[in-house]
Amino acid sequence: MSKTLNSAKRSLVLIIIVTAQFCGTSLWFAGNAILPYIQAQFNLQQTALGNLTSAVQLGFITGTLLFAILAISDRFSPSKVFFACSLLGATFNLTMLFAEGFSTMLLLRVLTGFCLAGIYPVGMKISSDYFEKGLGRALGYLVGALVIGTSIPHLINFLADSLNWQTVIISTSALAAMGGVSVLLFVADGPFRKTGTSIKLGAFFKVFQSRPFRQTAFGYFGHMWELYTLWVFFPVVIQFYNSVNHAEIQTSLWSFICIAAGGIACVVGGLFSERIGSAKTAFVALFVSGICCLVSFYSFEFSPVGFIAFMLIWGMTVVADSPQFSTLVAQKAPVEITGTALTIVNSIGFAITIVSLQAMNYFIAELDFRWVFVPFAIGPIVGLLSFFRLAFTR
Repeated sequence: MSKTLNSAKRSLVLIIIVTAQFCGTSLWFAGNAILPYIQAQFNLQQTALGNLTSAVQLGFITGTLLFAILAISDRFSPSKVFFACSLLGATFNLTMLFAEGFSTMLLLRVLTGFCLAGIYPVGMKISSDYFEKGLGRALGYLVGALVIGTSIPHLINFLADSLNWQTVIISTSALAAMGGVSVLLFVADGPFRKTGTSIKLGAFFKVFQSRPFRQTAFGYFGHMWELYTLWVFFPVVIQFYNSVNHAEIQTSLWSFICIAAGGIACVVGGLFSERIGSAKTAFVALFVSGICCLVSFYSFEFSPVGFIAFMLIWGMTVVADSPQFSTLVAQKAPVEITGTALTIVNSIGFAITIVSLQAMNYFIAELDFRWVFVPFAIGPIVGLLSFFRLAFTR
């Protein structure tokens, strides 16, 4: 395939990839969206939410590690890998309709998470194969689609009276399958793809030998320490504000809006990256979200309008750096193992989220809730220190 694609073709490919990514990653929190229904069906405790989330994360981490070791997206057609994992993920998700116990549901969520390892990072790999220039903008759209997909369960909860949990499962499974089919049919292997020819067991060590890659990776790890903890506890933060201020902010609706705003910020950040570069764009976003962590204790003193504005800013900046970090990872990794490098960094990053979520449980038990997010500023601080030189030196 020629390395010169006209703008219309590139735009069409990007639209298909972004739409497929949104469809595929809708599987991620499908279990969370139906939790109130299955809690009643299986008489589950409140800890079921954490168990369902952890099951998907565990499957995703396992999948990304295996994909990285076997260099799946470098050795095989990324479009076909995306299709196969989308179809399998949709199948495992749909099988939840027939689960006879919560343990079976947990297993199915692990398997779904495993398949997501062939959707999220592989979608970024496909984009990097098409957009050697303008990758930051392309990944801004891609991660933006993921973020909006992540927020959908809160919207579903807000609209829950008109839905049933079977409809949620069937719809997300159908979306994932359609996303995979669209990539298979309309997105060929990109013009900048370089095929890996063998399993590279040393790829993990090879990518981290590069100083710019290490700087980028540790910036991303600092970002991940904060990101999922905020996403998971957004509703709890809003509920706490309501309780101490006797306010009536709608929890599910505003959790959806604050997280979805991050998707818009990813797109805007992608556009800014074309002017100031991915490293500076990521640095600014991580800096602002780190400040939000540090002053979060005081946000409960704000008026309801001020509190919502603060949470919107935090929700936007906490994820706006994500596509730019992925862009830098793709650019700083050896070209023949770009997909493997993206998968390795994703795997470590999501492993960090499990640790940070457990840390949050500890802080909630030991601290006044006003202060529980302050310690999470250590992630942005470490990230900023790690790639400061990369962002501001040529």
